[in-house]
Amino acid sequence: MLDGLELQLVQEITVLERRVLAEHKPPGMSGSLLQNLGRRPTRLALWGVAAGTQAQQFVDDLEVKFRDGLPLSFAADIVADAELEKVVIEDLRVQDLAGKPERFAYVITLREFIEPAEPEDTAILDDAILEDAQSLVGDLIEGVDLGLNLPTGLEPFVRTFGDLLTRLREFRDRIESARG
Repeated sequence: MLDGLELQLVQEITVLERRVLAEHKPPGMSGSLLQNLGRRPTRLALWGVAAGTQAQQFVDDLEVKFRDGLPLSFAADIVADAELEKVVIEDLRVQDLAGKPERFAYVITLREFIEPAEPEDTAILDDAILEDAQSLVGDLIEGVDLGLNLPTGLEPFVRTFGDLLTRLREFRDRIESARG
């Protein structure tokens, strides 16, 4: 059952579970260490056939649930050990079976929905930290404002420094010819 919708004639179920491992190679040590970072959300791939007078309605209901993208309740005896309570339809493929009226093949990929953690209470933060951060940003903004005036403040010196590179090259050439 997928949120009250009975999945018709399910022919195959594949459970896809992956563990996240980080490999660390400490300097001076042969080999590496593995750190277990937990598991990724469980995924299920279901293949089935919808047949009969209600097949079109089943496909339409399934598509609405897919497009909504909301977590759905899920119950299945065969995957009871996976302890999936809520899932999201990650992928949906439907095929109208030619030559068989009112018959559709479907493939659904379900991903386990894990409730996001509630944000921590920020009331315990010290107000002085916020004031310090605001004062630092305030100084930064003043510095940016001063930096905007820098190109126009250098205009009187452009003529003086404009031919500096040429004069330095001439000086280098004179020193090299004197050595040489």
